[in-house]
Order: sequence, then C-alpha cells, then structure tokens
Amino acid sequence: MSTVITTEYNTPFIEQRADPYVCCENGKYYFTASVPAYDSIVLRRADTLEGLAAAEEITVWKKHESGEMSKHIWAPELHLMNGEWYIYFAGGRTDDIWAIRPFILKCTGSDPMKDTWIELGKMQRSDDDIYSFEAFSLDSTVFFHNGEWYYVWAEKVSVGIQISNLYIARMESPTKLSTAQVLLTTPDYDWERQGIWVNEGPAVIQKDGKIFITYSASSTGEYYCMGMLSIDGSADLLDPRAWKKERYPVLVTDKEKGFFGPGHNSFTKLPDGTDVCIFHARQYEKIEGNSLYDPNRHAYVMKVQWTDSSDHGELRPVFKYENILFQ
Repeated sequence: MSTVITTEYNTPFIEQRADPYVCCENGKYYFTASVPAYDSIVLRRADTLEGLAAAEEITVWKKHESGEMSKHIWAPELHLMNGEWYIYFAGGRTDDIWAIRPFILKCTGSDPMKDTWIELGKMQRSDDDIYSFEAFSLDSTVFFHNGEWYYVWAEKVSVGIQISNLYIARMESPTKLSTAQVLLTTPDYDWERQGIWVNEGPAVIQKDGKIFITYSASSTGEYYCMGMLSIDGSADLLDPRAWKKERYPVLVTDKEKGFFGPGHNSFTKLPDGTDVCIFHARQYEKIEGNSLYDPNRHAYVMKVQWTDSSDHGELRPVFKYENILFQ
C-alpha cells in the first residue's frame, strides 16, 4: 500500500464503507454500504446527515453459507416504495464467486432498523425479456418519475473478461420489471476503459424537470471515476437516443486533494433542500493485490453545485472536492 495522503479535504465521513447509499425518509437519514468482508448488510439511522457518522450500525441480514447470496454481498440500497421498505443488493455464490445477481429484501414492518427482513429472491425480468440477469449483474437502483418506478442496473455482456453496461427498465412491482432492458451506456471512451471496461454504480438525481444519472467507470483503482447521463423528464426514458452522455468524467482522482478512485455515489438532500452527493474514494494511489479486496474505500459527502443557462447554457450538477462537507 502506498503512503496515505491526508489533506484539508479528505477526512472520511465514514471509514471503510464502499458504495455508500443514503436516503432521507420521514425526517430520518439512513445509511448502508458494502462492508469490507462482503458478508452482510448493515444500516444506520440518524436525525441528521452528519449524525450518521457516529450512529449505531446494525446488521439486518447476513449471507448464506452456500448457494445464492453466499459470496460478494455488494452495494445495498434502501428504498421506501409505496410505503414499504426494500433493500436491493447483489450477491454471488461460494461455488461460483462471480455469478453475481441482483436480489431483494423486504422489511416486514414499518421500522427498517428493528423489524424483520425477509428474502424475496432474485429480481425478475419482464416476460418478454430473455436476457436480463443471466450474466454478472449488480448495482441496481430505483427511482420514481411521472407515476412510474424505474430500475437501473449494471450487467456484463460479450465473452472473455466481458464488458459492463448500464440498462434501464420500467417496473411492474418492487420485484419484477414490466419492460425489457434498454441499453443506457456502454464504455465508449478511454476513461471508461482503464483496466476493465466498466459502466456501473448508477445513481439518480432530479431537478427542474431533468433527470441525471451518474455512474462509475473503469477498474476500481485510481482510474475509477464518475460519468453522467441526462434526459428531459418529458422524454421517453426508455428511448436510449433521448439520453445525453457526457464526453468527459464529472469526478476523477485528485492527487493534490487526496482523493483516489472516486465513484459509486448516491444522492440525498439537506433539510434546507441542498443536494448532496455521497461517494467513496481512497486516500492513496497504489494498491497491493486485488483492488476489490482493499478495505479502505471511505465514504465522503459533497455539496452539489448547479449550473444554469447564464453560465453553461444548460442545467447540470457540478462536483468539486472544495465542497466536501463534515470535515
């Protein structure tokens, strides 16, 4: 491991929590993330976003000993859908550790911290889709728009080492899609092809009638970075030609500020309506061994800035390390 770089910007919000996900529901903030052992799903709750850093963390589910959901428990997200709590996550198998697929938990009560969680199995594709979730599939997120729920996820295609793309579909229920997959983005650019060709980790933020999806690209070392897609909310979200893909990444490694491999983010709001981005990064450049098993991806919180027509010609979020919160 190379030397840890500490700066005025990169004090972690929560240490050793990769793929951080935060939501605010009923006046409470909730946090979950991948844990270094990849063996369980944890939750925190606090009255404030800042309070999550010191909040008690509980384990709500543990991996199986064998079969499905027995290895590589990754990237959980907590969502309140139609008054019920769900956790979307990915998991592999001890006998086939890269057979990663998307799974669902449901809370049996109204309190996700205290009530029992039950397994609902693998996410179901639509009846006219024979392709989705047959290969390495992970990093699912859901969002609500114009009376409909949508599901966005990463899945690998092709042969050999494979390529990870992002897909979108409309949802029939919290456990099943109603439409076949639509390709949102594939790794087109050089910054998405460092190491393994990857698009993954989608996160959705909406503002003034526009929808933005950030995502992560390249291998999980120093070249890991965030890209972005956008669409007008009045367009057909299942029309891939209606989405705009940014030519360059929106958040990258900054050695001077001490952030390496930023990515896999989520979004929430402060009580005053300020949008914030929660993401992970490391404090050093070089990693010994497989970067997936390096535990030191820490969670950070960044205030999101917004452009307007007067400066950049269009509304879009801007991500700057100068806007890191809770140092």
